[in-house]
Amino acid sequence: MIRIAIVEDEAAYRETLVNYIHRYKQESGELIEVKTFKDGFEILEGYKHEYEIILLDVQMPFVDGMLTAKEIRTMDTDVVLIFITNMAQYAIHGYAVDAMDYVLKPISYFAFSQRLERAISRMKKRTEHNISINVKGGSRQLNLSDIFYIESQNHNLIYHTSQGDFISSGALKNIEAELQSMYFERGNSGYLINLRHVDALQDGCAIVNGEALALSRSKKKTFMDALTKYIGEVMK
Repeated sequence: MIRIAIVEDEAAYRETLVNYIHRYKQESGELIEVKTFKDGFEILEGYKHEYEIILLDVQMPFVDGMLTAKEIRTMDTDVVLIFITNMAQYAIHGYAVDAMDYVLKPISYFAFSQRLERAISRMKKRTEHNISINVKGGSRQLNLSDIFYIESQNHNLIYHTSQGDFISSGALKNIEAELQSMYFERGNSGYLINLRHVDALQDGCAIVNGEALALSRSKKKTFMDALTKYIGEVMK
């Protein structure tokens, strides 16, 4: 079951999106459940990790779509976000919250169905991207999208994740080789950073989950190139 939330303050657009999803459901055979919200407050109140895809109107009163997305990302790193807007320039800010796409108003079914299909494909791929790490007393499965960054310290690897920190043995260069194709990039000799969680670049640091991780001079250009490529793939 794919659970989709629609956050849209205009009733006509809410109804259009619901109808488009039902049409897509019939054409694709996907099992889809839809829930609608009138504004950002409604979805944020008591938010739970229960949706695979959220469609967010950018321009809403009180709490707009961008602020709503930022709050959701502090609680849910997995959900696929798609912005709904009548101004394409808003879409360039979406990388900060790992938004996958945007839909322009007025919404056509063809454009919407293409983006929904891409979102469902991305969501399914994310569920496949788990790694197993050795921890004290056994092993643990981690979803790559939950990892903020991996730190090398005293011959150990510290996985900083949305579920907390986990310590494992190993060399950073080995895990780097395994994860480089999954949007992880070295910031310096001690950090392997998940590009999905880079919120900003400031004073020679990558801001990741509120932490400033220094970018070394030797790694900075490669890191910036990888981040630019990632943003381009997310927004195309």
